[in-house]
Amino acid sequence: MSATDSLRVAVNAQSELVRTLKDEKKDFEAELKKLQELKQQLAELDEKANAEKNKLKNFRSDLEDLLTRRFFYIPAFEIYGGVGGLYDYGPPGCALKDSLVDFWRQHFVLCESMLEVSCTCLTPRPVLKASGHVDRFTDFMVRDEKTQDCFRADKLVEEHCEKALGDTKTVLTAEVRGEIQDVLQNAGAYNAKQLGEAIRKYNITSPDTGNQLSDPFPFNLMFETQIGPTGKFVGYLRPETAQGIFVNFRRLLDFNGGRMPFAAAQIGLGFRNEIAPRSGLLRVREFLMGEIEHFVNPEDKSHPRFKEIANLQTQLLGRTDQVGEGTIRTTTFGEAIKNRIIDNETLAYFMARTQLFLTSCGIKSDRLRFRQHKSDEMAHYAADCWDAEILTSYGWVECVGHADRSCYDLKMHAQTSKVDLSAQQVFDKPILVDTAVLSLDNAKVGKTFGKKSQEVMAHLRELGKDDAVSLVDNLKKNGTAQVTLPSGDAVTIAQDMVKDLKIEQKKISTLKFTPSVIEPSFGLGRIIYSILEHCYYLRDDKSSEKRGVLGLPAFLAPQKCAILPLSANPAFDSACSQIAKDLYEHGLSCKVESSSASIGRRYARLDELGVPFGITVDFETEKDKSVTIRERDSMEQVRVPVVDAASLIERLVKRKATWADTKQKYPNVQRAADDE
Repeated sequence: MSATDSLRVAVNAQSELVRTLKDEKKDFEAELKKLQELKQQLAELDEKANAEKNKLKNFRSDLEDLLTRRFFYIPAFEIYGGVGGLYDYGPPGCALKDSLVDFWRQHFVLCESMLEVSCTCLTPRPVLKASGHVDRFTDFMVRDEKTQDCFRADKLVEEHCEKALGDTKTVLTAEVRGEIQDVLQNAGAYNAKQLGEAIRKYNITSPDTGNQLSDPFPFNLMFETQIGPTGKFVGYLRPETAQGIFVNFRRLLDFNGGRMPFAAAQIGLGFRNEIAPRSGLLRVREFLMGEIEHFVNPEDKSHPRFKEIANLQTQLLGRTDQVGEGTIRTTTFGEAIKNRIIDNETLAYFMARTQLFLTSCGIKSDRLRFRQHKSDEMAHYAADCWDAEILTSYGWVECVGHADRSCYDLKMHAQTSKVDLSAQQVFDKPILVDTAVLSLDNAKVGKTFGKKSQEVMAHLRELGKDDAVSLVDNLKKNGTAQVTLPSGDAVTIAQDMVKDLKIEQKKISTLKFTPSVIEPSFGLGRIIYSILEHCYYLRDDKSSEKRGVLGLPAFLAPQKCAILPLSANPAFDSACSQIAKDLYEHGLSCKVESSSASIGRRYARLDELGVPFGITVDFETEKDKSVTIRERDSMEQVRVPVVDAASLIERLVKRKATWADTKQKYPNVQRAADDE
């Protein structure tokens, strides 16, 4: 229970005591004084909480005003009223997005020697049928029974819970608060029946009209279309980029010389027909993704570079920690593997690399955590899943998913396409391995499962030793055992269907296996918004005017540098043109800011765009062939020879030099009072 709730309970109890004393005509003055003190404490806490809410609301309003006004991004088709969940990036937004993608490639594709592909956005139905998207890529929807407006059921439940927990006027007992927190944390994993029960229990109605809502029902999130003119070949806009990598696995493996493990990566658009898109870039219908599929031997998920990140500290919210308000534990990735919090080294390695990527991009480490999926959130085939979540003004936002998808994807595509998607490990010398040989009663399996019997028998015969032993033990103990097929269907195996299990040793020189997949999946639009929030601040200014600054890392900034002639004097034109040419030749985006506004006003406009460096050309430039370079966040300035300016900016942008080093090397300049 929160401090505010505890105090609210104490106020109610004290009020009841005062009423009782009054009714009994006893002295209540001392207890009344205590009550007044408690009410005063509660009022102060409520005032503080409301002030924090208003501060957060104003912060987001200021940022969104800046982003719209400076054309980072806007609703698509704005002049027609816009379309929910679709956004257009303006010039600074495009440049920021491109810089983020470039860094993603450098950080992952180049540094990890990944194989990059670019696959089509249109995907035939059989591919997404095999992957499970046609049948299971759904959210639960409800309709306003009068207007027929549609809403996502779990989000309505979550919003109701958040409102109830944040209501300062209602006292919640510890039991009720715990129950609501439990619903809030689990609503995303509820089935239709559970969501319907929650909606009825809490009397949740249409947020726009207050009308009653329909029962929840599944809504497939894929955009369906026809490929070709006949209308008979159904396709979809891809909901993720991963499937393009899976169907090209065999060619990727050949390209890699048959060597395992290896990783493939892809950056591209994904499409999801969201029921109720909201919160700007956080929930949209067309979005940029960066996905990595790291293929490994299912029996060996170690990583050769794990030691490099083992001592990196991180914040984890494990599935057992997600009780009540949740408890985040601070630990290292090495300790998380040692204590079996994270399932395997490869998964932990990519979580660590993701953390380094996000913090390098400007995400504050104390507002970044990894939350583990609870068992009822994970797909049936997944071994372990962790989401990198970033704390924003909208709360904790999932930005990167990390999933051990086991062998599911390749098995399903191999089974459907009839193409072998296995890999193999060749040993220098033959080795002995234990293999399980299940003897099945084919007639009984066939009679029980009919058309599905071939799938059932193939799955049982492919079980590894441990899984086969576990199956037989369960059959002996319980008479039946539940088995989940690669297709996701659960079947019940009876004891008389399995005649015998033998463990045999075989000498092999080549081990054939279907690779497991470790997948980090990045929602780049969500990351962009989170970076903008974490990097935005108001300049501590004595004037009443708000001066917003986007303190973006220089390598991400939409514009790396600005050139500011001190005035409109034509004498500055030659130097400005030469410096701009030098910057372009170094691959740096820049612009000459030659407006009639004061130098301070021009700096302020550049700070809003996140421009990290400004080069001022003044009357001394022609004499001493030097310019002043200003750093955005500190507003400090140094005097640098013109011939050094472009190369210095390049080193600063590429993080090969620091501003502290620059101040040591070049003369510092005291800025004039009107410069800022």
